Amino acid sequence: MIWSWIVKIALWALAGYLASRLMKDGKPQGWLGNIILGLVGGFAGSLLFSLLGLGSKGIVGDIIVSTVGACVVLFLVRKFAK
Repeated sequence: MIWSWIVKIALWALAGYLASRLMKDGKPQGWLGNIILGLVGGFAGSLLFSLLGLGSKGIVGDIIVSTVGACVVLFLVRKFAK
């Protein structure tokens, strides 16, 4: 049980890190920021993919969905922060 949470947190951190790199976010997020970004991105990506009728399988699929969702979240934050 605890290992599944550790893996989820590590995947969220990885997704947040990848999204910040892909979106060329100049500000370092830190581990906590990457975890939160990946978590929110996971929810956003799951919602977006389900609206499109797509899904994911396995760890790689979860990372892709979370990263895409985190990129969308970063884009929206930049758009509305101005």
